[in-house]
Amino acid sequence: MNSRPTPFDDLDRKILTALMANARTSFAEIGAVVGLSSTAVKRRVDRLRDSGVITGFTATVKPAALGWRTEAYVEVYCEGAAPPRRLAEVVRNHPEITAAMTVTGGADALLHVRARDVEHFEEVLERIRVEPFIRKTISVMVLSHLLPDSPEAGASQPVPEDAADVR
Repeated sequence: MNSRPTPFDDLDRKILTALMANARTSFAEIGAVVGLSSTAVKRRVDRLRDSGVITGFTATVKPAALGWRTEAYVEVYCEGAAPPRRLAEVVRNHPEITAAMTVTGGADALLHVRARDVEHFEEVLERIRVEPFIRKTISVMVLSHLLPDSPEAGASQPVPEDAADVR
């Protein structure tokens, strides 16, 4: 993958906008909108993929359809300085954690958690809390999504088959 920034022009932006709206849009359909042939669109998409601008194509699924009806954000506070690498190892062991990032402010990390129900969420939270370097957590339950079409409102990556059975 190329580490140099990829030059963008208005056509690239229009192509990206079309793909972000619907990744299944054909190159011919995009070409008709942006004024290029399907071959020219494909070349640009290939270049954007090769340069790492486009990182993949996914399906967005309603989490409730997969049995994930409870959602929360968890602030994680660590003892001392827990390196991000160690935090990443921990969160990978919990399939219910759909996103995790280090953050500024009082907390060391922020986790996005999906679970079957509140009881399952509590089990996940207890598994996180047993890590020896985690001092405390603060949880905020999601009641509704104000932007229902945002990526956060839907699962953007497949949920492991055994995730719902983790206890």
